Amino acid sequence: MANMRPPSKSTLLKVVILGDGGVGKSCLMNRFVSNRFDENSFHTIGVEFMNKDIEVDGQKYTLQIWDTAGQERFRALRTPFYRGSDICLLTYAINDRDSFKSLIQWHEEFLKYADVKSDQFPFIVVGSKNDIEPQYRQVSAEEVSSWAQEYHISSFIETSAKTSLNVNEAFVLAVRQWQKLEKATEREMRAHGDTIDLTRGVRLPNQSRSCCSSGGSGVNSRTNSPAHYGHSNDMM
Repeated sequence: MANMRPPSKSTLLKVVILGDGGVGKSCLMNRFVSNRFDENSFHTIGVEFMNKDIEVDGQKYTLQIWDTAGQERFRALRTPFYRGSDICLLTYAINDRDSFKSLIQWHEEFLKYADVKSDQFPFIVVGSKNDIEPQYRQVSAEEVSSWAQEYHISSFIETSAKTSLNVNEAFVLAVRQWQKLEKATEREMRAHGDTIDLTRGVRLPNQSRSCCSSGGSGVNSRTNSPAHYGHSNDMM
């Protein structure tokens, strides 16, 4: 009789993408999940999410990726969805200096509404539109790297949803950063036994959510159909 092994479970990680309107958050998500790019995509109103199953370093994960509206008037719609996040992508466009300057506000907003500490949470800084001509670049990689270090963010990558450059790599980098922090938490738990420092936002190792490879709650990632909270309107 064949050895019937139960299907391995994947860990469900909630990934929130933040950044100003027009920087390409929806394009980044759609390229990663569906391998599609639409240059005439619309601004997100409210939030929407899609699921994607991936394997990183031999471990299976289902990424529940939340694309949020970047305009200030939609703050009340997006901020409730920050709670329970496992990863945050802070996104700017390399040809838009204002979108880079806004990362400070996005970082602060997420910390406030997700109720996490910066040095204990996997933030990834993602530069979009790396396909532009060099003369249109307004933000250097060195400047962003320096900013990320100042805010205790160890991971930074430039991407292009148009050419797919570093899109998959950005999400793999995010998962690895999450893995790193989880391992640090587990080491701390072992070192202190049953003692927990209640002044720190430490998540218990068994608190990681798991789901079957089909995606758990939310959208079945095999259909790549986004769930909308709000709708899409104004063109980017």
